[in-house]
Amino acid sequence: MPQGPKLRAHPLARPFHVVLVEPEIPPNTGAIARTCGATQSPLHLVGPLGFQIDEHAVRRAGLDYWDLVDIQRHESFEAFEESHSGSRIHLFSASASKSYLEAPFQPGDALVFGRESVGLPAELLQDRQNVWAIPTLGAVRSLNLSNAVAIVLYEALRQNQALDSTFLG
Repeated sequence: MPQGPKLRAHPLARPFHVVLVEPEIPPNTGAIARTCGATQSPLHLVGPLGFQIDEHAVRRAGLDYWDLVDIQRHESFEAFEESHSGSRIHLFSASASKSYLEAPFQPGDALVFGRESVGLPAELLQDRQNVWAIPTLGAVRSLNLSNAVAIVLYEALRQNQALDSTFLG
């Protein structure tokens, strides 16, 4: 396929922040990093990771876009919250009772996702108003993490008209 101009949109002045709490599977984080690079959204990696992200590991995984992503590390979720005290926080859980389509996303909001195996810790979800789920039509337990991030992030961009004005570039 010929390499030519691609359909683009202008980045938001205040981007959405994608937050992964203790991600476990490198290919998921790699796919999410690519989505973050494509949308100019900072990627926050919180707590211990289930893999290495040093230069050698990234190169070996073929993540040639890694340097295009604003990646920030935080020791804990509390540390992330302290460094982003002005951001509204949306948490995503397969056990939530409200659809992400009801979420009033605003530029600068943080979109928080949990580990692939168990999601976000129960204590993090407790007493929070902005806990959302992606509804499924079948009996599948949950969606793949990278798919969930892409679905939510693009809905947030759509709600804020970030995709309304496109151009070839």
